[in-house]
Amino acid sequence: MKESEWTYAKAGVDIDRKSQAISALVGHLKYRRQGPVRMIDLPGQFTGLMDLGDRVLTLATDGVGTKLLVAEALNKWDTVGIDCMAMNVNDTICVGAEPIAFVDYIAIDVPNEKITDQIGIGLNRAAEMADVDLVGGEIAVLPEMVKGVDLSGTALGMLEKKQMVTGADIKEGDAIIGLRSSGVHSNGMTLARKVLQSANISYDDNVEELDRTVGEELLTPTEIYVRDVLKVVRKVKVSGMVDVTGGGLKNFVRLKKGLEYRITDPIEPQPIFKAIQRLGNVTDHEMYKTFNMGMGYAIILPEENAEETLSMLGKKAQLVGKVVKGAGCGVPSLELLYETY
Repeated sequence: MKESEWTYAKAGVDIDRKSQAISALVGHLKYRRQGPVRMIDLPGQFTGLMDLGDRVLTLATDGVGTKLLVAEALNKWDTVGIDCMAMNVNDTICVGAEPIAFVDYIAIDVPNEKITDQIGIGLNRAAEMADVDLVGGEIAVLPEMVKGVDLSGTALGMLEKKQMVTGADIKEGDAIIGLRSSGVHSNGMTLARKVLQSANISYDDNVEELDRTVGEELLTPTEIYVRDVLKVVRKVKVSGMVDVTGGGLKNFVRLKKGLEYRITDPIEPQPIFKAIQRLGNVTDHEMYKTFNMGMGYAIILPEENAEETLSMLGKKAQLVGKVVKGAGCGVPSLELLYETY
């Protein structure tokens, strides 16, 4: 790596060390409840699974991350609630579950009704977009632990067990359909922010790639894919799905092993990604393993179902590749291959 090249690790987020930290934690989580409702242990899923007999409950939890620092800098909090909801419900639908309920958690140093009022606006809008009930939440005032605001949440989903999408049915020849993202979403924001800071660009500035300020672009809310994805899984056979969040294309590697998820026709990344790459001298490899690069979600399904699915999704999606023999996720045109998560 050249000294001038920015990476996620250089920005302060080391994906490999994060994976090691997760493994250290999960290694201790061996207890399984003895009652009639128990966990379904399927590694690699984007959401937790509980067996209710002929039904399955799902639980997903996540936060907004350092996108909140952009909201704080611009004093604009009315969209981050959408990000909070999206990060959770988009994971929920990866197994075909319908999100039904949500709880939020706000940690704040000093209670501020103007901030929580705006956060509430976004959460309510997101609940409508995802068609979920926001059934509760918590605001914790932690002046000795928190500087500013942190926002996270948990989504509850449900589906019939026979309709569960686990990735086990993925096979060579399956088509990969990508759904367009709305921009950076809520992953890789630390790298984006550090690149802009190093280039002495403020959130109120414009750069040549964008037709609005950098701050407005970064605060674009994460796309919520619930209605589109559930429409697809209720009508056609789907083999597997991927929420393209932290780790970018490496999220594909969580799916069925012994196959390569080959991206032959990537979605054109939004201009903000081109700006970040130019300003930070970031390599293609680092961009695609950090950001969604224009594809926020992916559906893997038998090739014969691709045309019908694309007609349902319209301009929101495109055929981006196929499943072939091999390992990992690759973009041949960019000479990229990610074999581990």
